[in-house]
Amino acid sequence: MHQSIKLLIALLISVKIFATEAKPPIIFSKAEFINETTTRIPFKVIDHLIVVEAQLLNQEGNFIIDTGSKTLILNSQHFKTHYGSIKSQEEINGVNGTVETVNEKYISTLSINALQLNKLNADVIDLSHFEKVKKINLLGIIGYSILKDFEIFIDMHLNQITLTKTDKHGERLSKKVYAEKFQDSIDFKLKKHTIVLTGFVGGYEVKFGLDTGAEYNQINKKLNKKVLDYFYSNQTLKLTGASGKSKRVIAGNLYRFKLNDNIYFGPMKTVLTNLKHMYGAFGTNLDGILGYEFFRQKRTIINYKKRKLYFIKNPLITH
Repeated sequence: MHQSIKLLIALLISVKIFATEAKPPIIFSKAEFINETTTRIPFKVIDHLIVVEAQLLNQEGNFIIDTGSKTLILNSQHFKTHYGSIKSQEEINGVNGTVETVNEKYISTLSINALQLNKLNADVIDLSHFEKVKKINLLGIIGYSILKDFEIFIDMHLNQITLTKTDKHGERLSKKVYAEKFQDSIDFKLKKHTIVLTGFVGGYEVKFGLDTGAEYNQINKKLNKKVLDYFYSNQTLKLTGASGKSKRVIAGNLYRFKLNDNIYFGPMKTVLTNLKHMYGAFGTNLDGILGYEFFRQKRTIINYKKRKLYFIKNPLITH
C-alpha cells in the first residue's frame, strides 16, 4: 500500500467508541471451510493488492489483506462512528500531507467462518480517495491485529489465502492443513507489527520489511551506492495516497536479491524512495519493503508466533 496510508495508520491517535451491535460478525462470503480451525479464502488482485470479499456490520464489500497495517481499519464512508465519538486534536500526516483525524470502533465478536476472535478495536478513517483511485468499494483493511493469531498461507498461483488458528507457541491446532510440500524456511524478526527480513542485494546485507499491502517493492534511495547499483530504473510512476495527493517516483527492477543461498529471487519491480520518515509507520528503520513482487515469486506461509516464513513449491504447470 502507498506510503501515505502506511504512515497514516502508524500515527493513529484515537479514543474507544463502543458499537451498539451485540455481536457484529465479519463473514468471508466465499470462504471454503477446511476444518474447525482452518478456512481458505479466494482473493482477487487489484493493482497488486490482495482483496477479499467480506461482510461486516451489515455491509458487504472488499477488504485489503495488509500485514503492513497494525490494526483492523474501517472506511468511515461505510462505517460511521456515533455515540460519544471524539476526534483527536493532532493531525495525521502522510508523505503527501495532512489526511485527517481518526476514531476507534469497538467490535465485540469477529467471526471468520467458524474461527472466533473477541473484543477487537477497529480504527475508522476516511479511505474515499483511495476508493476512487482503485475504483473499488473498499470497506476496510485487515491488518496485523487480526492476522497474528493465524498461520497465513498466501498463494498467488491459486489466488487464495489460507488462515489456520495457532496456539500460543505458533503450532497449528489442526495438523491436516496443507497438501503441498514445504521447500524452504527462514526466521524473521518482528518489530512491533512489522516482519523484518535480513537479506542480501549483490552480496551486501539489507534489512527489508515484508508487507502484503505494498503494491510495489521499495528501496531506500539513501542506501550505499554499491547496493543501488543493482537497481536499474526504467520509468516513473505516479502514486496517489489516502489524502488524494499524488507524487512521482522512479521505478525499475531490483536484481540479485536473496534471503540466503537457497532462497533467491528473480528481478523484482521496485520503486526508489526515501524511507527515513517511515519509521513511525513500520516501527523500525528499513532499507526497503518487499510486497507484491515477493509474493508473486514465492508461495509464502507466515507464522507470527514462531517468527518464521515457510515457502511452498510452485505447482507444476502442464499444457
